[in-house]
Amino acid sequence: MARRPTTVVEKLRHGLIVSCQAEGADPFNSPQLLARFAAAAVLGGAAGIRACGTSSVHAIRKVVSQPIIGLTKGSYPNGRVLITPELSDVGALLRAGADLIAVDATLRRRSSGLAGNQLVAEIVKRWSVPIVADVSTLEEGRAAREAGAAFVATTLAGYTDDTALSDDREPDWALLRALVRAKVGPVILEGRVWKPEQAKRGLDLGAHAVVVGTAITRPRVVTRAFVDAMI
Repeated sequence: MARRPTTVVEKLRHGLIVSCQAEGADPFNSPQLLARFAAAAVLGGAAGIRACGTSSVHAIRKVVSQPIIGLTKGSYPNGRVLITPELSDVGALLRAGADLIAVDATLRRRSSGLAGNQLVAEIVKRWSVPIVADVSTLEEGRAAREAGAAFVATTLAGYTDDTALSDDREPDWALLRALVRAKVGPVILEGRVWKPEQAKRGLDLGAHAVVVGTAITRPRVVTRAFVDAMI
C-alpha cells in the first residue's frame, strides 16, 4: 500500500493548486459559490486551494479536506494589491480554517513600515503555520526563505512597478528557473498560467506545485478572451 502524504509539502508536491477567488461585480463573488468552485476543483484532482478572505476560507473548509492557502487583500498607497497586509489577518485566516498563509513578501513596505520578509519573520515567531511567500524577484525569494517561509511563489512577478510586463500570456519562466537554481526551498509557479502545457512545463523546470486561478475559476475573463480573439 502506498504511503499517504503526511505533510503539507508532500501533499502539494507536483500538484495543482486552484485559486478560487472573485472580486467586485463578478457573479461568482460569493463564499458559497467559491466553495462550489473549490469542490469541483478537488473532484478534478486539485491538490490544494488558494482562497481570499476569511468568509471564503471558512466556506471552502466545510467542503474540502485538501490544504487551503488563505490570504486577505489590501492595497499600497499607489493602488497595487497587497496580499495579507497585517498580522491580525493571519490569526483570522487560521481560525477560518486555512492551513497555509500567503503573504506579499516583496521588499515593498507596508503602512506599518515592515517589508514583506520582515512580516514573514514576525508571523513565524507567533504561529506554527507554513508561509507561502509571494515574490517578484530572486532577491525577495531569498530574503523570504531566510525569514522562514516554507514556500516561495512567483505570484507577484509582473505585478510590481519594477517587474511590470507588457505580455501577460506567459508565466515568468526566468524567475522560476532562478528560484529553483538558488534552492530557496519548494517553489510554486503562479501567475499567468493559462494552459495545461504551461503547468506541466513549470513542473519540468523544477516547480514544486502550480497555481492556476483565472483560467479555471473566472469564466467571465475566459469568455472575454475568446470574444476579443474573434473580433
